[in-house]
Amino acid sequence: MKLTSKCKYGARLMLDLALHHGAGSVMLKDIAKRQEISEKYLSQIIIPLKSAGYITSTRGAHGGYLLAQSADSITLRGIVATLEGNSRIIDCGACKRSAACAMKDIWCRLDNIISDFLGGITLRVLADEARKYSSKQCAMKCHAMSF
Repeated sequence: MKLTSKCKYGARLMLDLALHHGAGSVMLKDIAKRQEISEKYLSQIIIPLKSAGYITSTRGAHGGYLLAQSADSITLRGIVATLEGNSRIIDCGACKRSAACAMKDIWCRLDNIISDFLGGITLRVLADEARKYSSKQCAMKCHAMSF
């Protein structure tokens, strides 16, 4: 399975919103700058995420985007499904041999493993990991500077 950049950038957009949760609305241009992704591309990605109920928007001078759900309830599986649709390894339903194919069960089991894995990763987990990584980077820089 190869996920598209739409999915990769959508996950980064959602992670950015989770990291800034509680600080008010986040402007798309700020996310674009932090994530080094085109604002125009993000504006296209945000539409299905908003339609799926993951994001809400506010208008006005201090407008922007917020998570519409808690970071604990949004999973990578949901984000991938929203942005990619059917992300099966192989779509056996379209194959005329699927009823008698020994490989069909293997592909289905692999799809289930991937789905379960992605379903177990919430935005909260990702945000916690990102904060740890950020702290480690800061600690390494500070340590390297103290000579």
